[in-house]
Amino acid sequence: MDKQRQVLSIFLLLGVVRAGWEPQRYFVTEETENGSIVADLAKDLGLGVGELATRGARVDSEDKEPRLQLDLQTGRLILNEKLDREELCGPTEPCVMPFQVLLQRPLEVFRAELLVEDINDHSPEFPEKEMTLKLLETSSPGTVFPLKMAQDSDVGDNDVKNYTIGRNLYFHVSTKTRGDGRKYPELVLDKELDREELAEFRFALTALDGGSPPRTGTIQIRVLVLDANDNAPEFAHELYEVQIPENSPLGALVVQVSARDLDSGTNGEISYSLFYGSLEIIKTFELSSISGELRLIKELDFETRSSYELDIQASDGGGLSGKCSLTVKVVDVNDNYPELTISSLSSPIPENSPETEVALFRIRDRDSGENGRMVCSIQDDIPFTLKPSVENFYRLVTDGALDRETRSEYNITITVTDLGTPRLQTQHSLRVQVSDVNDNAPEFSQSSYTLRVRENNSPALHIGTIRATDRDAGSNAQLSYSLLPGPQPGPDAAALLSIHADSGQLFALRALDYEALQAFEVRVRATDQGSPALSSQALVRVQVLDANDNSPFVLYPLQNASAPVTELLPRAAEPGYLLSKVVAVDRDSGQNAWLSFQLLKATEPGLFGVGPHNGEVRTARPLSERDAPRHRLLLLVRDNGEPPRSASVTLHVLLVDGFSQPYLPLPDAPPQRAPPDRLTAYLVVALAAVSSLFLLSLLLFVALRLCRRRGGPGSLGGGSLPEPHFPGHLVDVSGAGTLSQSYQYEDYAHK
Repeated sequence: MDKQRQVLSIFLLLGVVRAGWEPQRYFVTEETENGSIVADLAKDLGLGVGELATRGARVDSEDKEPRLQLDLQTGRLILNEKLDREELCGPTEPCVMPFQVLLQRPLEVFRAELLVEDINDHSPEFPEKEMTLKLLETSSPGTVFPLKMAQDSDVGDNDVKNYTIGRNLYFHVSTKTRGDGRKYPELVLDKELDREELAEFRFALTALDGGSPPRTGTIQIRVLVLDANDNAPEFAHELYEVQIPENSPLGALVVQVSARDLDSGTNGEISYSLFYGSLEIIKTFELSSISGELRLIKELDFETRSSYELDIQASDGGGLSGKCSLTVKVVDVNDNYPELTISSLSSPIPENSPETEVALFRIRDRDSGENGRMVCSIQDDIPFTLKPSVENFYRLVTDGALDRETRSEYNITITVTDLGTPRLQTQHSLRVQVSDVNDNAPEFSQSSYTLRVRENNSPALHIGTIRATDRDAGSNAQLSYSLLPGPQPGPDAAALLSIHADSGQLFALRALDYEALQAFEVRVRATDQGSPALSSQALVRVQVLDANDNSPFVLYPLQNASAPVTELLPRAAEPGYLLSKVVAVDRDSGQNAWLSFQLLKATEPGLFGVGPHNGEVRTARPLSERDAPRHRLLLLVRDNGEPPRSASVTLHVLLVDGFSQPYLPLPDAPPQRAPPDRLTAYLVVALAAVSSLFLLSLLLFVALRLCRRRGGPGSLGGGSLPEPHFPGHLVDVSGAGTLSQSYQYEDYAHK
C-alpha cells in the first residue's frame, strides 16, 4: 500500500470558511485613489477590531504585488495602489480579483472577490488613420463593403457601440455585431456610382463608445471608383477555426486560407492581408500575401490569452475584395510548474506539543484541466503531516509530540506534482527547529563516587570534581551544584566540604585527621535552571588516607615514671633468655603503623639483642663474672612510614645471682594475651600496673630503711638481697608475648 501522504488539490476538503463556499464580492471602480476604503472586513467577518490583530489576520492573493491591504487597527480593506482594469484583465469581462482573508489561531479562510468596474477612460482607436476602398462603378445600390473596426480598451457599455460617417449622397454606414459581441462597420451603397461623374470620395468614419459622455475615434475613408470588375474574390470558408498548442515554435503554420476569383488577368490575381488586426495580433501572427499562410511570430501563452479573432481580406487586382473570419484557439500544454506560496511559518516549535501547526501554504498551477490538477506530499520519515484546507491551502502540522533530545531540527521537503503529461514538479524546503522544554532531569554518570584525600591536607584543597549532564539545551541544561547531608548520620558536610556551584569542584574546607575520621558521605545535588527546575542526586564517599604523622608510643617500659624501670637478669641465664619486651603502638595505620625495634646503645655491646619485629630483649651470650652488674640499654622503635618516625626507650638491667622461687618466671606459663584492637583498655591496664609497681617499690624502700636501722649491715645474711613483692600482672598490650611478670630491684650493695 502506498504510504506516501498525498493530497489531491482538486479535493477542497473540510476547512473552516466563514463565508461558506460562495465568496463575498466587493466592488471598486478602476483608477480609484490609493488608500481608498474598499470594505469593512471586521464588520463582515463579525469580529471585533482587536480580534483581527490577535488572530493574525491578513490578506492573501495570487498577485505578486499585493494590491489590497488590511488595516488591523480599523478592520478596513484598503487599496494599496490605483487599479487599471485594462492592465489587470484586458478584454475579459467581468474583471475579478479573487483574494482570501486568513485568520490564524485557529485557522479560518474568508474567501472574497474584488470586482474592478470599468470607467470610460479610453477612446476608440482605428488601426490606421486612413483607409482606401476601391469600388466598381457597376456596383449596385445595397452592396455592402467591409470597413475596418475600431478598438476600445474599455469593456461593456464603454466599448464601441456605433459607427457613423459624414453626410453624403452615396453611402451610409451599418453597425453589425460579431460573434464575440464586438461592433464592426459596413459601408452600404445607396446610389449607383459613375466614375466619369465622380471618381473619388472622402469622408470620415467615426466610432462611438457607450460611455457617458461617449468617446469617439475617427478614420478617413477614401473611395476610389474603378472600372468594372465583375467578380470579387471568395474564400472557401467564411469562418475558419483552428487550434494550436501553446508551445508551438516560432514560424509554425497556424492555417492557410484560400480564396478564388473567377475573373482573369489582374482582376483574378489575389493578395491576402489582415483586414483588421490589433497591435497584439500583428505582433503574434504573420500572413503571407501570396499563399495565404498564417504563421506564428511570437510565443503563445494559454494562461495569458486562450484565443484570437482575425479577419482576413482577399483582394484582386481590379480592387474587389472578399473577407473571412479566423478563430485561433490556443491549446493548453503542461508548461507551467506548480507554484507554492508560504503564508505563515512557525519555527522553532516547542517539543512535547501534540499537533502543532508549523506552516500554512497555498499551491497553484496556472495550467488548466488535468495539467492544473496537483498532488501535494512530504517525505515519510518525519513526524509531520499535511492537512488540506480550502482554496488550495494546506496546513503542515506535527504528527504527535516531538522530542528535541532525539532530533532538534527537521528539513521538510514539500513536493507539489501536477497530473499533466509530462508531469511537472515543484519542491520547497522548510527548516523547522524544535525548541527545548525542561523535560529531562540532570544525570550523573554513576550513582556514587569515591574520592580519596590524604590527611593533614591544606584548607581549600581541590579533592575532585562531580559532574552531571542534562540532555536539555540552553538554560534548561545549565546546572548548579549543592551539598546535602549523607544518608547515614555523621559529621556536618558543610563544615568539611564545599562545592563550586557551577563547575562541581569539591574542596576540603579544613585539614582532615585520619585518626579522628576515616571516611564520611555526602550527597551532591545537581539542579537545572529550567522552569520548573529538575534535579538529581549522587552519593559521594570521601575516604581519608593515612599519613605518617604519629610517632610510635612506648607503652612499656614507661619512660615518664619517677623511677626508671629496671629489669633483673640472673647471672645463670642462658643465651636467648627473655629479659623484657618493649611494647609500643602507633596511631597511624597500614605500613605507617608497622613497627621495628633496634638496639642503639648498650653498656656491654654484644651481651643483649632485640627482636626487630617483636621488641623482645634477649641475652645474646652467657654471662660471666666480668660482666658489670648494671647495664643501660637504649632501644629505638621506628615505624615504616615515609619519612619514618621513631621513639627511643631506655631499659635498665640489674644482674643478680638468683631469684626466690615465688618471683621466678613461670617456665610453662603462657603469656596472657589481651584481646587485640582495644588500645584504650591496654593503656589503662599498663598505667595501673606501672602505678602499682611504683607504690610497691616505695613501700619496699621504706621497709628496707627501717630494717637497716634496726639490724645493721649484718642482717643482710651474707649479702643476699631481699625478695620484695612486685605485682605480676603487667599485660602485653601488643599481644606479642613479653614477660608476664616484671621485677624491679634496688642495688643496695653500692649504697
